[in-house]
Amino acid sequence: MNETSSPRPATPVPAPPAPAPAAPPDNGPGTGAGAGRILAVTSAATFLAFLDSTVVNVAFPDLRAAFPEVTLPRLTWVVSAYAVLFAALLASAGRLADTLGRRSLFLGSTLAFTATSLAAALAPTADLLILARALQGAAAAGMIPAALGLVLAHTPPARRAAALGVWGAAGGLAAALGPSVGGLLVDLADWRAIFLVNLPIGLAVAWAAARALPAEPRRTSRLPDPLGTAALVLGIGAAVAGLTQGAEWGWTAPAVLGLLTGGALLTALAVARSHAHPAPAVDLDLRHDRTFARANLAALLFGAGMYAWLLAGPSYLTARWDFSALEAGLGVTPGAFLAMAGSLVVGRKVPPHLQWAALATGTLLFAANALLMWAWADTSTSYAQVFLPAGLIGGLGVGVALTALAALGSRSLPPQRFAAGTGLLMTSRQLGGALGIAAMAALLTGGTGGTDGSWEHVFLLCALTSLAAAATAPALRGRGVRKG
Repeated sequence: MNETSSPRPATPVPAPPAPAPAAPPDNGPGTGAGAGRILAVTSAATFLAFLDSTVVNVAFPDLRAAFPEVTLPRLTWVVSAYAVLFAALLASAGRLADTLGRRSLFLGSTLAFTATSLAAALAPTADLLILARALQGAAAAGMIPAALGLVLAHTPPARRAAALGVWGAAGGLAAALGPSVGGLLVDLADWRAIFLVNLPIGLAVAWAAARALPAEPRRTSRLPDPLGTAALVLGIGAAVAGLTQGAEWGWTAPAVLGLLTGGALLTALAVARSHAHPAPAVDLDLRHDRTFARANLAALLFGAGMYAWLLAGPSYLTARWDFSALEAGLGVTPGAFLAMAGSLVVGRKVPPHLQWAALATGTLLFAANALLMWAWADTSTSYAQVFLPAGLIGGLGVGVALTALAALGSRSLPPQRFAAGTGLLMTSRQLGGALGIAAMAALLTGGTGGTDGSWEHVFLLCALTSLAAAATAPALRGRGVRKG
């Protein structure tokens, strides 16, 4: 089962539109001006960040050949380090973007992402490669909330939903194309090419951003609580690390119990400090909004099923049907294009009061995809008859669900909290993804040692979590926009 039995971070998929026509526009300079250029720049950065969340997955055979002395569990941290830092820093990065200014954080994070990509490509040892990947994840965590905050703030309300549909489609396409792009680059060169390709793109995005993004004043002179922020980052990071490695190290292993317990205590400390601190690490007022809180619950549930599927899909093709890495990457690509189409349609065509129905539709489509694979995983070997139609249905569901989910979450946010809210929403989705991947790894490695008979349980897990997310959709119906 090589890679399949080792839990690795799932591919973060986009968090598109916030169609809130009634929301007040941002009062910062440049509101509504150059919205098309800002959308193009932020979409390119989002594509880059989400591409690197999955592009490494198919390079594991090459990595093992390059570092034969490194054990597989240790080598999986080339992928896990990115996801752990990404998840841990999202909420804090959102707060920082609303404090320092989205433009400043976006530019700094894009340049940092480019520099750490070069460091990863040049890494002479596995330990340095893991460190570079962790720093890459930290930079990506700064890029994404800042990017979405910029799109929300500088797009006129009437065009916001369509613009964020495009932004979300870019992220979704990148995440789903990652395996095929990675397979192609590894096939043409080696694993270092998957990091070197970021350099010209990252530099071009930074140059374009410096020209297109208007300067923004700080929202407040006070930075978020440093102790609370550190506790939040370390707490979420430890919890995600424990969930990611639990199936491999053993759920009762001291290291796993220590990570989970320490993560819970540190996160509780951050929340406790946020109740009284004038510049809290966590904006608890956002959680008090029922629409936003329910959107976070839906994000956690859907993230669990979606991320498990995005890792299970190509792994299933290689482990069960003996596809090569390149073939498996190409095999999941058709669904990526329907994910992009679903994002665009929901962003442009679905009015705010029907976004809850779009969420229900998307999550049910994704559940249907997983149930189809559950029914046939143990008997069929036909890509065209089973995996392709299932992947197309699932891809469409992902695009529809994620766009509607971000719309429902963002519509309750005042403009000055766009980036902070985005960070919290994505943190919920990443935590759900960590849970889903941990459960997937436990199903594949427990009992039978990861034999083919466990795949049906993985797909059933994806279906059940998606159905649970669908059940939350009616509770999001008819909620208004928060004004301040």
